[in-house]
Formats: sequence, structure tokens, C-alpha cells
Amino acid sequence: MQNKGLVICVAVLLTLASIFYLSFSVATSYYDGQAAKIKDPIAQQDYKDSVKYLGIYSYQKCLETQIGLGLDLKGGMNVILEISVPDVVDVLADHKTDAAYLKAMKEAKEQEMTSQSDFITLFIDAFHKNAPGRKLAEIFATQQLKGKVSTQSSDKDVEKALREEVTASIDNSYNVVRNRIDQFGVVQPNIQKLEGQEGRLMVEMPGIREPERMRKLLQGSANLEFWETYNNQEIAPYLTQLDQRLANGETKVEANDSTANDSTKSQLAQNKPAAKLSLKGNKLGANTGKDAQMAAAKKANPLLSMLQLIPGDALSVVGYASVRDTAAINKIIYSQLAQQVLPSDLRLRWSAKPADGLQQKNIFELHALKVTTSDGRAPLEGDVITDAKDQFDQYGRPEVSMTMNSDGARLWAAITKANLGKAVAIVLDGVVFTAPRINSEITGGSSSISGSSFTIEDTKDLANTLKSGRMPAPARIVQEEVVGPTLGAQSIQQGLWSFAIAFVLLMIYMVMMYDLIPGMLANCALLANLFFTLGILASFQSALTMPGIAGIVLTLGTAVDANVLIYERIKEEMRAGKGIKDALREGYSNAFSAIFDSNFTSLITGIILLVTGTGPIRGFATTWIIGIVCSFFTAVFLTRLIYENRLKKDKWLNQKFYTSISKNLLQNTRIKFMSLYKTTFTLSAIVAVLFLVSIFFVRGLSKSIDFTGGRNYVITLNKKVHVEDVRKILGNAFVNTIGENAGKQATTTVIALGTEGNTIRVSTNYNIESNDPAEDDHAETVLYNALKKGGFVSQANVDSFKNPDIREGGSIISSSKVGPSVAKDITHGAIRSVALALIFIFVYILLRFRNLGFSVGSVVALALDTLIVIGFYSVCYGWIGFSLEIDQTFIGAILTVIGYSINDKVVVFDRIRENMRLHPKMDYQTLFNDSINQTLARTINTSFSTLIVLLSIFILGGDSIRSFAFAMILGVFFGTLSSIFIASPVAYLVLGKKLENRLKNAPVEE
Repeated sequence: MQNKGLVICVAVLLTLASIFYLSFSVATSYYDGQAAKIKDPIAQQDYKDSVKYLGIYSYQKCLETQIGLGLDLKGGMNVILEISVPDVVDVLADHKTDAAYLKAMKEAKEQEMTSQSDFITLFIDAFHKNAPGRKLAEIFATQQLKGKVSTQSSDKDVEKALREEVTASIDNSYNVVRNRIDQFGVVQPNIQKLEGQEGRLMVEMPGIREPERMRKLLQGSANLEFWETYNNQEIAPYLTQLDQRLANGETKVEANDSTANDSTKSQLAQNKPAAKLSLKGNKLGANTGKDAQMAAAKKANPLLSMLQLIPGDALSVVGYASVRDTAAINKIIYSQLAQQVLPSDLRLRWSAKPADGLQQKNIFELHALKVTTSDGRAPLEGDVITDAKDQFDQYGRPEVSMTMNSDGARLWAAITKANLGKAVAIVLDGVVFTAPRINSEITGGSSSISGSSFTIEDTKDLANTLKSGRMPAPARIVQEEVVGPTLGAQSIQQGLWSFAIAFVLLMIYMVMMYDLIPGMLANCALLANLFFTLGILASFQSALTMPGIAGIVLTLGTAVDANVLIYERIKEEMRAGKGIKDALREGYSNAFSAIFDSNFTSLITGIILLVTGTGPIRGFATTWIIGIVCSFFTAVFLTRLIYENRLKKDKWLNQKFYTSISKNLLQNTRIKFMSLYKTTFTLSAIVAVLFLVSIFFVRGLSKSIDFTGGRNYVITLNKKVHVEDVRKILGNAFVNTIGENAGKQATTTVIALGTEGNTIRVSTNYNIESNDPAEDDHAETVLYNALKKGGFVSQANVDSFKNPDIREGGSIISSSKVGPSVAKDITHGAIRSVALALIFIFVYILLRFRNLGFSVGSVVALALDTLIVIGFYSVCYGWIGFSLEIDQTFIGAILTVIGYSINDKVVVFDRIRENMRLHPKMDYQTLFNDSINQTLARTINTSFSTLIVLLSIFILGGDSIRSFAFAMILGVFFGTLSSIFIASPVAYLVLGKKLENRLKNAPVEE
């Protein structure tokens, strides 16, 4: 073998690097074990802070460098954050009342929901359509873009500047999110900008136990403002007038109706507050509980039946309202009628927390802010804050103290001096956190945010948010997954069992088929492959996930494939009469092209998975790609190096590569495969038509929330249940309250998971169009109330139900959410990734085999493989005891099927190409038949070894990976058949005329 020195050098370097990086995982485990022996938690932490691995690396560094566990193994939270690009563009624009600009923004936002183009492209196209001949510089020659855009700038220059600003905003958002997560204390977070998905960040946070806190932390924009305020008595008459105008049936006032305006002003002094309202039970309403009287009160006082005005001096608080009425009140106070009645410099904002003493009733305050600047912005904003700390005030209540820079201190002193005896509201992200009375001028640039309803966690998170900086644009969670730690521990056990059983079965299989020494040498190559794969993963600081474990296990199967190809070729050379040395040399050399091509086509699909996938799919792709490269090195080079070393020392000269079981297995077969193509094509066409009818006209597909949008909850109940009973309880529980589907029942499905009978998964699209983080909590509350009413959970409150650590009595052990826009992107991405895989494989086969017939045969067979797998999912969902939903993991399985199925086809095509070279005058039907018969043993053995691995994953891998394994089993089985009965006959027919010409023009053999 040439380049022995290079192979040895690479092997040594890989070994040393793997030992080094994997040692951090061993060190961390050791230190954790030693710390666990210390009972005092403070002493435990002191011990961890004091240790130094190798005298250099701290415990924290070891923790960061070890192979981490992903969310599905450790528990935690995964979210995709979307930074609002339209808001970034809007901040940069001038003339925001320009009709063409406003229309272009509206159209671009609508088109963004369905188009694959980015927002800036859509906006520019819409602007040119609505304002032909106008330049973008008219809108964007602003102070923010000074130096980049002037009134003379071309549209291309403006577009370039906008894209740069959007990129900078996303980069800034990335840094802000990173800072917030680091200060929260998350170990080994993973934050990525999603390629090809403008403005989206993926954030993985293992070990998170409080998803509600993290949602608020990630979505808070930290837009801090200090506002002057109106006194409630100044605003009450206006609100009363608005209420009376609504009661009189007015819904709109024309902007130019000066008479109406004068009338409004003249009547203010005569208005009296509506009948006093009171708090009863859990509702804010009139002094009666009867529905008829409530309806009459709402008719008489459309606004003030929901909003209770406060008599007397209440500073900026104009009234109270129940949280369930805030949406309806917002609709009124932001209406066109309200704009005509209320003062133009008034801004009404809700409190961040329920009012003091009314927390249990969910009653919020409505504050009256006063605009005092020409541009309508707050006179003082959060960019002046230099530090924020959580501490306790003089009454022992948690608070956040803030320190300002010199400019902020000067403005703050001026504001407080001008508002003595009045309230100044401190507003964060559009809600009022506190509005204290100013008793004296505040100098020195200090201020604080406090309240009796604040908890220590609230002030810690608030201080963290303020210190991390302001998000350049609003961010919202468009996809979310939460996994409980108990489910993670179960996944670890299942993953390890599936791995161990698969490895042992493969070792036994190789020894049974190829004798002790070749079998064990192949098994040693598997161990080396595993060792190198884990070492490289550790060097990348990658997190190991359940799909990642599946990728490693599947790599074992593909590694065995390479050894099977080599050993079968060596057996063939030895049967031809060659000695052991020549047979080894020829076996490795002749098998190389088939192994290289099959591994390279698998790499193509692995790279597509890595680029287009997110979360678990990316984890699978990473381990699979690394495993493919390592298996190629260990199977092709390392094992050959060992064989040649032993033979050079006259060892293993009598070695056989077969056992009594495999000696004559599938040898000398004479099956005329090409004579069967009409039958196989007819059967394939019938199956394809049946599956297409099922998919498009009869049963369809069970699409997961990845493709429809919605929420998933995996729940353990307090007893064994019949799924139909749970369906009845939840059938009417979720009623949409927003969007086009407001008032309609949400689509809700329930399926059983596992075999114990007390675990279910609930999927619903309830209020999925809402961007409000509170809807996530509300959906969980609705779910809890319904299950509690049905007797399926016995937790005392919804917080216990949402805690995955509390399993007794029923709880949510994992949850996920996919927004509608993400679902559309996933759908487009899935179609694109499968199409790309087929296109790249077609091109690669064409380049390697230099013949169109092989490419056409490959793609036709792969398309049929894909259709069969999807068809089985269509026909079988609901009839099998595990989920057959079409989700991102399924798309990953389809791409893996494509990548693996091409292996068999490449092996057959490689032999056909070789025989065409050796026997240029052979009848092409005979040539194809002989080639398939010659590779039949390899085809069956490689597929069988892979099926051993997949069956292990399917049986022992748990629910999270079972659907993936099922798709792969179908793909490997039918992919093997399609290699023989579809790909080869199609290539045979396409190549017919070329081969006929070859026969006519070839020289006669002597």
C-alpha cells in the first residue's frame, strides 16, 4: 500500500487528539463524583472552583469542552427567535406617513408569509410598484443612515445600506441574546444564526427548568423609557366621554369633523363618571352577577363596564381592568374614535404586573403617559443606563437599581425637578413597571424599579435584561421545544441500549460471516471508528443528541458495509485462484471505487441535512458525516495496513474470509433479472399509483406541527387512560380568541405514547397566530383545567402541572411550538432539500460513470424508494402503535434513505462498468445479469447488516427515534429491491442503443 507513512501519521494524530478531547469528559465526571461526596453545597462549589485538570484547565473549562448532552438527553429548551426585519427597516425610514411607503410595507409583510424572497427584496419591489419613478433615497436619507445614504444615492446603494443595517441588527441581537443567556447561568448553550433564514436565531439551552422565565428573557427587547404622566383626574372625563359616544352608537369620527371635536370639548365638564364598579369573585364588572344585567351594563357603558375608573388622586393610574378584558379595552382606546376624543399627547399603557393586593384576581392598572417631545418619543430612554443591579429596598422588597451616564443624569434631574408631586412612569417594552411620585429632584443619575408583586427572580431577570443591552428590533419565539430532565434520562438509557445491542450483533454477524480474524479486525475498525467519531465531536464541542446517537449507530452499519464490500471482493479474487497477498491487494483496490462512490453520495445527503436542517436533524447529520469519513479511513486504510503488516511477517497466510455458513452463500447464481423488468415495472407502477391515491385523495398524510404550525405537549397522566376519553375532554377545550379563527374550535389531536397507557401527546393549533408570549402560558392553563376537570391529572395548580420534575399526579414532560411562518419555511425547506439531494446525486453519478443511463436509473429508483416510504406512512398512520407523523425527523429519514439507498445502486453500477471494460462485446443483457448476480452477496449482506442496526434502534431506541428507524427500515429494504429491479433495468434500457453501438464497433476478441 502506498502512503503507509501518511496513514500511520493521520491515525496517530487522530488518536492523540481524541484522547485529549475525550479526557475532559472523564475529568468532569471524576470531579462531579468527588464533589458529590461533599455535603455542603458551598463547599462543593469551592472544590469545583479550586481544581485544575492537567494543572491548567479549570472545572468550568472542562465542563465547556466535554461532549455535552443535547436537550433530548439532558432536558432543556430549544427556541428559534425571529428578529423583526420590518421593524428594523421601519426605524431607518423617514416620511413614515408616506402613502406609498406604508402600502409597500403592508404588501411586503403579507407577501413574506408565503414568498421565499427576503423582506427587503419584497419591500423594494412593492415600493417601486406603488411609487413608480420615485427613489428609495427619498425615504431612507435619514440621520440613522448618515454617511451611507444621501438624497442622491441610487436604489442599489440604499438596498446595500439596508441589508448592512439588518445584518448589523441581527449580529447585535445575537450578542444581546448571548449575554442574557450567559448571565442567566446556562451551561453549554448553543446559539446559531440560521443560514438562509433571514433574522432567525436558534438557541439551545440544556438543563433549563424554568421555560416561562426564559421566554420573557429572550423576547424582552429591553426598550426602557422614562415618561412624564397625566393625573388620573385629568383623563377621567375624556374616558367617560368616549364611553358615552360608544353607547350612543358612534364607532368612527371623521378627522376633519371640527364640529364634533368642539362638541366633545364643550361637554367634558358636564360628564359624570359611570356607575361605580366593584370587584366580585374573580371578575371586574357591575354590581350584579346576572347575565342580562351584565349585557345591559356593557351596552350602556361599552368601555367603563370593563374599565373601573379610580375616584380621587391616583397619580397616573386612571383605572383597573381584568386581564381578560384588556384586549377589548385596547381595541377601544386605539380606535379612530378614541383618537378624536382623547388628547393627542396621551399614551395609555398597562402595568407589567397585577395591581397591589389584586394579584390573585389578575387585575391590571391602566396608566396615562404624557408626550412632551416633538417626535413623540420618551424624553429619556434606556441607552443612558450604564449599570443595573438587583437588590432590596428599604422595606426589604426586591428591586432593580439603575445608574445613568452623565447625559442621562442631567436629563433625569431635569425631569424629576419639573414633575414634583407627580408620577414619572418607568416603562419597559411597552408596559409600566413602576410610576412613583416624585417628591424631590433626583440628582446623580440613580433610579430604581420596584413593586410589592416583584419576586427575586423578576428583579434578577430584569437587571440581566437591562445590563445585556437593548434588542435592535422586537424578537419573538416562532418555534420552541421544552424537554423535561426525566424524559432525557430515559432517552439516554434507551440510546445506550440500542447502541450496545447493535454493536454486539454486528460483531457476532461479522465473525459468523467472515471467520474470527477478519471478523474481529472489522470489529476493531468499528471501535476505532467510534473512538475517532466521539473525539472529533468533542473537539467541535458538539452536543450529543438522540438523533446523534442514531447517526453513530447507523455509521456502524455503513462502516460494516465497507468491510463487507472488501471481504466479498477478496473472496472473489481467492476463488479465481489468487494467493492471499494478491487477493488482498486486488480486493482492496477493486472495492475502492464502489466504497468511495457510495460514501461520497452519502456525504452529499449528509451535507444537505446539515445545511437545511435544524436542531435534531443537524445533530444527526453532524455525527453521520463525521462517522462516514472515519469509517472510510478505518475500513479502507487502517485494516489494510494491519493485514499487510501481518502478511509481511508471514502471518495469516492461510487465512480464510468465509465460514461454513457463508462459503457458498449466493455464489454462482444465474438469475435473469433483465428478463423480469416488465413484471417489476408493472408491479412498481401499481404500487406507486395506489400510494399516490392514498396520499393525495384518500388518507393523506398525518402532518406534524412542523408543517401545520401549532403546539405539542407530551403529558404523563395520573392513571392509565383510553385515548378516546381524553379526546372527548379536550375536544371543546381550546377555542381560538384571535385572528381569522377567533371564536372557532382549535384543531386538537391526542395520541397515546409508549406502552404504559398513561402517556399522551396533545397537539393543537390554538391561537398559534398570536405573537404574545402570554398565550403560551394560557394554552397550558387551558390544558390543565380540561385534564383536571376530566380527572386525568391531580396536581394542585397549573405551575405544578407545568413542572416536568413533578411526575406524580400528572405533568407536562415536554412541549414544542411551531409558528405558522416557520411551518411554511419548513415545508419549503423539506421539498427543496429532497430535490437537491436527487439533483446532486444525479449529477455526481453522471460525472463518475460518464453515462446518462446510470444517472436516470438511480434517480428513478430513489424517487420510487421515497414514494414507497411516504406511501406507507399515509396508509399505516393511526393503525400502528407509534407515531407516523410527517415531521422534520421524517424528512431527515427520507434524505438518509436516499443517501443510503444509492450505496447499493453504486455497487451494482460499479460492477457493470467494470464488466463493460473487461468484456466490451458481451451481450448487454447478459452483462447486466452477470453483474447483478456477482454483487448479489454484497448487496444482501450490506443491507442485512444495516437492518440489524436499524432494528436495534427501532425496538430499543424509544419513541423519539422510532419513526425515524421505521422509515429507514422501509428505505433499506425497498432500496435494496429497487437497486436490482428498478435502477439496473432502467439503466439497461437507457443504455441499450449505446451498448448496441458498442457491440457493432468493438474489435473482435481473439
